[in-house]
Amino acid sequence: MQINYYELTKLSEQEIAKISRRSETDIEDIQEAIKPVIKDVAEKGDLALIEYCEKFDKVILSPDQIKVTEEEFAIAEKNLDPSIKKVIEASAENIKKFHKAQMPEEMWFKQIDDGIMAGEKITPITSVGLYVPRGKGSFPSVMLMLCIPAVIAQVPRVIVCTPPTPEGTVDDASLFTARLCGIKDVYKAGGAQAIAAMAYGTETIPKVDKALGPGSIYVSAAKRLLYGRLDVGTPAGPSESIILCDEHTDPEIAALDLLIEAEHGPDSTALLVTHSENLAKRVASLLPDLIEELPEERRAFCKSGFSNYGGIMLTPDFKASIDFINDFAPEHLEVLVADPMAALSKIDNAGEILLGPYTPITCGNFSLGVNAILPTGGFAKTFSCVTVYDFLKRSSIGYMTKEGYDKISDTAATFAEYEGFPAHASAIRKRKF
Repeated sequence: MQINYYELTKLSEQEIAKISRRSETDIEDIQEAIKPVIKDVAEKGDLALIEYCEKFDKVILSPDQIKVTEEEFAIAEKNLDPSIKKVIEASAENIKKFHKAQMPEEMWFKQIDDGIMAGEKITPITSVGLYVPRGKGSFPSVMLMLCIPAVIAQVPRVIVCTPPTPEGTVDDASLFTARLCGIKDVYKAGGAQAIAAMAYGTETIPKVDKALGPGSIYVSAAKRLLYGRLDVGTPAGPSESIILCDEHTDPEIAALDLLIEAEHGPDSTALLVTHSENLAKRVASLLPDLIEELPEERRAFCKSGFSNYGGIMLTPDFKASIDFINDFAPEHLEVLVADPMAALSKIDNAGEILLGPYTPITCGNFSLGVNAILPTGGFAKTFSCVTVYDFLKRSSIGYMTKEGYDKISDTAATFAEYEGFPAHASAIRKRKF
């Protein structure tokens, strides 16, 4: 089994850049391939969705089957195992508590000077589309992570697009979760065609102002192409993680946690970064047996990932490990060093930072409460995890009395004249009260 083993000091700048790019290059290559899909949805609406559903999902739908019905919601709730319902409900409570704590004041004002007030008014985005992937499984956790902050932010219109099952419905857990969160409008559409539907609208799926949610490289490519017509929010593509270790790290825990994101898919990235050669070699020796214990599909994903984008990165020292991480800007960062709190102060770029052996990525992904929809592909340098703020917008507010106006009017008019805007200046110079 091939597992990439890198020594940072022996890599060229080009090699480091290639590792840091991970699946981003693939996303760029796919953009040309999906342009016809987006064009078809824009021009043909539901008909294009039905055609691509048959082509990609192997499911034949009629126009009246695109939207999930009340009967389908009821059947899902009835069929879902009660033990799974409890898991979803328990996780939802933690996620709600975390996101409620993020909510800002609806409005604030501050006195800038005598007679001068400035502030902000916070309002929800009018309409938002959430994309919940399916792959070969069910992801009610993604439904929780997207729907809960949208509902807490009080977005007036929230819709969900998710690929159908082979039976032509939406999986029971996802529908139960959507209803638990208060979402009624769920549509059977996946891939680039779903993002296009939310951008342009179809006879069944309404156009929205913003679309959020993780997905395949096809979904990520569609978001790039539709940026400008649609606010696509946090770039959330193929999964990725870094496990930061030192000589004190338990190698078995490190190896187990390295597989968490590696099993997501063949385009996922899972890297172990450490300056301890002994730890690196010990983890490398443990991985093959742990991978063989996985089901065939997940085993194949891990093998592909570790020979493609992921593997083990040996650095010369702890500072070099931190520098590599800040440049890589991973989606998930798990810190398994002796003093994770000390390391935290040095980490600037990561979608999420999970500290210590009792905080594996698994808990963050599902039940801890933090949002697991995170920026990928190095975008953690400028983007943040999904929060209630993704569903809110700010409007600046200003107010001045006569006293405030007298203080700054001449300053503003002179500034306008300097920058060559005579109408700006005249609006003050010729103003009469």
